[in-house]
Amino acid sequence: MMGPAWCAVLVLLATAGSALGRFVVEKNSVSVTSPEALKGKYECAIGNFGVPQYGGTLQGWVVYPKNNRDACKEFETSFKSHKSGERPNFVLIDRGECFFTTKAWNAQLAGAAAILVVDSKDEPLITMDNPEDTGTSHMENITIPSVLITKKLGEDLKKSAENDEMVSVLLDWRESLPHPDERVEYEFWTNSNDECGPKCDMQMDFVKSFRGTAQVLEQKGYTQFTPHYITWYCPEAFVVSKQCKSQCINHGRYCAPDPEQDFSKGYDGKDVVVQNLHQVCVFKVANDSGKPWLWWDYVHDFAIRCPMKEKKYTHECATQVIKSLGLDLEKIDNCIGDPEADEENPILKAEQDAQIGHGKRGDVTILPTLVVNNRQYRGKLDKGAVLKAICSGFEETTEPAICLSDDVQTNECLENNGGCWFDKANNVTACKDTFRGRVCECPIVKGVKFAGDGYTNCEASGIGRCEINNGGCWKDTKDGKTISACSHEESKGCKCPVGFTGDGVKSCEDIDECKTRTACQCSGCSCQNTWGSYECSCGNTNMLYMREQDTCISKQAASSVGWSFMWVIFFGLVFAGVGAYAVYKYRLRSYMDSEIRAIMAQYMPLDSQEGANQQHVAHAGDDI
Repeated sequence: MMGPAWCAVLVLLATAGSALGRFVVEKNSVSVTSPEALKGKYECAIGNFGVPQYGGTLQGWVVYPKNNRDACKEFETSFKSHKSGERPNFVLIDRGECFFTTKAWNAQLAGAAAILVVDSKDEPLITMDNPEDTGTSHMENITIPSVLITKKLGEDLKKSAENDEMVSVLLDWRESLPHPDERVEYEFWTNSNDECGPKCDMQMDFVKSFRGTAQVLEQKGYTQFTPHYITWYCPEAFVVSKQCKSQCINHGRYCAPDPEQDFSKGYDGKDVVVQNLHQVCVFKVANDSGKPWLWWDYVHDFAIRCPMKEKKYTHECATQVIKSLGLDLEKIDNCIGDPEADEENPILKAEQDAQIGHGKRGDVTILPTLVVNNRQYRGKLDKGAVLKAICSGFEETTEPAICLSDDVQTNECLENNGGCWFDKANNVTACKDTFRGRVCECPIVKGVKFAGDGYTNCEASGIGRCEINNGGCWKDTKDGKTISACSHEESKGCKCPVGFTGDGVKSCEDIDECKTRTACQCSGCSCQNTWGSYECSCGNTNMLYMREQDTCISKQAASSVGWSFMWVIFFGLVFAGVGAYAVYKYRLRSYMDSEIRAIMAQYMPLDSQEGANQQHVAHAGDDI
């Protein structure tokens, strides 16, 4: 049999190997909203079981039971809210006497919506973990969140509850996980061992249920997933021992506890290490080929085809699974290396280094462990619970559609439009559902951007704004004529068109130009107001009204003036044409003369050239 001292050596060495790191207690907050004397925000530790409401909040009344205050047995009273829509009840429970999971299970059976465990001593907050072996029969069925609060806060809440004061608190997980951008990076620290009891069963159930969701999120680029495996090592004094040789590879550098906790039968710890190494290398090769999601298929298929119980937990079975997935077996074998070599394995060395905490993430000491955006997840390893945690890691409004499904969150825009701006006429809203709640953000509709605060006002702006609810401006139609205060030339605002007066938003009233004497004031003119304009006519039928000059002129004079103007234009064009032609002929003739003289000069001297030659000869004779 494997002695407890040997297990202690492995565990202690794992802790010692990460001396530079630390265990980090993952926390959320609890805000007391009443009574007045206790109002404030306090830290609490998230329990590593149940379903924490990552990214959300939960408000309720605190109840401190009169009996069974440690919740180690089933309650005889009910904590369930009796009225629909009424705030739920949170049970205040004393620490001690039984497992934390037992307390949560008994409170859940009695209808509690959450439990607040009061620490029994003044100390920094600790993580409430689930038990290794015993008390696990109900562990997978716990669905309510659990938190540990300090002794001081717990005692104050107890006193208020015992004095029949209404104690109201808000549990808040909105900032428990970072949510910096549109991609979530998460790690899953697991083990290939399938004989470690309820925790191994829970790991495998999670892989089976979450596999499809994980692969879709990875393939669409929403997440970046990395699996990891915890390893131990032997001290030098034990390297040559029989126990170390059976539980470790590479001369004691990488070890795992015996799966059955019995050296005399079944598989050894080194078999687990080798299969862990297979799974790490499968991920590495798959990731290098651009298909990291194949890891989920391999782990799933290996668990089904190569279980320890059927004595198939072997290298040969692993090879068959690798081949069936079309992975490069040679690359995986090269990655695994030689487990018998007295040297470091770079893959497993990297796993040991990654186990040590860095930044805000503590050491990985709990198996299994999920790390989301470099913070350790606490709670039930369940598809729905883990998906909520991952969804809370997205920057608000960047979540994939799966995070906004009814199974994961509640659409707050469905009730009273989330308190955001809403245009009933066009069914346009500023409410945008997010995993963490909702945001009031003016929308973009048909390519038109709305601008405003999103709560009380959103107005269409930019090009095309008049196509959406007429840009929020006044508009009316009379006698088949439509007039609008929205202009396509303006990116915002409303202005009544010419012939109207008003604010341009609610109304534009017709201006009576005849009554206000702003038009048609010429002598003998007759004015008639129309909607948005006017009609002006001259008293004499031979007269023509000129709108711009607001005057009447004779139609005959206008006609003669028009013909005279046309004749001027005609003769002007004729004279311009004749002049242009004369210039053209002159330039053409000059050009032809110069060309003819140049040609003739090549064959006979011209008068100007002959005179020049005679002068040149005479000057030459003077020198003799």
